[in-house]
Amino acid sequence: MLLLACLFTLLIHASETAAYAVRLAGIRIGKLAVALSLAGMIVLVSRTSNMFQGMLTAGIADNAGLTDPHLALAPFRYVLISSSVGTAIAILLFPTLVALSARMIAHFEVTGSIPLMLKATANIHSVKRAKRHIRLPRLEMLSRLRVGGVPKRLIVLNVAVTAIYTVGVLAALYASAFTPDGKSQATMSSALINGIATIIMTLFLDPRVALLTDRAMSGKASQESMNKMFGLLMLSRLAGTILAQVLLVPAAAFIRWTLSLY
Repeated sequence: MLLLACLFTLLIHASETAAYAVRLAGIRIGKLAVALSLAGMIVLVSRTSNMFQGMLTAGIADNAGLTDPHLALAPFRYVLISSSVGTAIAILLFPTLVALSARMIAHFEVTGSIPLMLKATANIHSVKRAKRHIRLPRLEMLSRLRVGGVPKRLIVLNVAVTAIYTVGVLAALYASAFTPDGKSQATMSSALINGIATIIMTLFLDPRVALLTDRAMSGKASQESMNKMFGLLMLSRLAGTILAQVLLVPAAAFIRWTLSLY
């Protein structure tokens, strides 16, 4: 159960980070609208995996609640580690993902639908051709990722949103293991936590990213600045998954304290 939960968590965070590659590819070839449609497909994979991950981690919390609630802490730590690993894998594969995303966008324009695009690309010949697009990350890329030119508030918000989103469900489930009488309330509080993260992202993060993207599409911002922005967004996502480790116990304690008020 724990291994499956970790695998689904890895897939969730790897796919959500990979969505940046699709967006950057769309900006580079001037097909942002098509890229956003494909990015939505990747996010759908993430959301589907999230449902399975939620069921598995809920089982871990339920089993721990029957004996010692503290037993759920170590498994949840491993789940959070897998979120960092998934993000790191996507970062390492990012140059390759951008190149492959550009090819996917081109196929999508020809076929006109995602099922037909998948049918056209899911074959041995396409896999062999994909080898040409493998791009290994270089250390010199890190030297270009200075915060200058990218709003620091954007990076900090992305760290915070990622941390809250990553820890929300796990903190609620961990709190539910300590409150058998209020298990349902504790579990449902994850929706409130993730709702706060969604509000912050919708009001402050997404509009800023959209503005910078629009400037790049209109030629008012350089391609280098977009590379830097998406690079920093990925690194800040990784930092957010690490911060989630720190927030797990305090967030669960806060949920338990909130439930004690009722």
